[in-house]
Amino acid sequence: MNAVLLDTNDLGEAEAILSASYSKTHFRVASNLPTRTQVARSTLGPLAFDELRYNYVFGYESDPADGVVLCRVKSGSLLFQQPGGELEVCRPGMAAVVAACQGVPFSGEVHTGNLVAVLFDGSLLNAVAASASRHGAEEAVKLTAGMPMSSTVNDHMVKTIDHVMRDVATNPAAAQSPLVAGSVAQYLAASMLECFPNTALLEPTIEDRHDSTPVLLRRAISFIDDNAANDISLVDIAQAVYISPRALQYMFRKHRDCTPTEYLRRARLHHAHLDLVSGNRRDTTVGQVAARWGFGHLGRFAIAYRQQYGESAHQTLRR
Repeated sequence: MNAVLLDTNDLGEAEAILSASYSKTHFRVASNLPTRTQVARSTLGPLAFDELRYNYVFGYESDPADGVVLCRVKSGSLLFQQPGGELEVCRPGMAAVVAACQGVPFSGEVHTGNLVAVLFDGSLLNAVAASASRHGAEEAVKLTAGMPMSSTVNDHMVKTIDHVMRDVATNPAAAQSPLVAGSVAQYLAASMLECFPNTALLEPTIEDRHDSTPVLLRRAISFIDDNAANDISLVDIAQAVYISPRALQYMFRKHRDCTPTEYLRRARLHHAHLDLVSGNRRDTTVGQVAARWGFGHLGRFAIAYRQQYGESAHQTLRR
């Protein structure tokens, strides 16, 4: 559910609230025209989504951001720059990461904008990047630029942000499910690593290929099956069988023709099926079951369920 974080014509108040929510920020406004600032916030697990509206043009200077700030411009424009870097311009239909280089201040301008900002801790990128060593130590993943690598990945990033805000963050049942929150956070972070230049190493190494054996696969599958009800990640599964996340991905691709997360999704779909078979319409709904097992978008759950079981989830529940 959305909560109004800020709705004011007072620049001082806007600076104070945004500084507390992001990093210390100073606004520069050249005119005496109205300066209304509106911010509505919704949260989903480790993610915070802010919809910001400014009816004025202003410059800003900000201290280094504490975490990742992913932006999607709906109207107007967002300009940002870090010391020594180029001035980047993000227009409607574009996504960008302001302050991509962590620990460095940034500045820029906003031109009468309607923006979406997604905030989360950078450790989420580390977990999703599957950059752990064979001994489980994770290497820090760094974004090296704030603009997407191509228009294609930009479009995917924008659609991902819109989908999560429209279909998940505002869905009370989905937003309260730890499995949905965990899955969405990982999906968003994975999309970012595909969209923005970064230091993550995602291809399997020779050592990773040596770790792809059927015995380890059975152990990984057993761990997934036993923990499908928990918020587990790719790194959690890899650590459970003492191999690197890259080796885990290679192993599933080689022997099961799917990714570990796809197998996890199938396991959760199976549990959802069992709940529907044993449930009754008086105290069970399809939406509740879907959310319980990490499916935040009911339409996608319905499609996956029919493909797997040859009937709708509602038909199963009505029996």
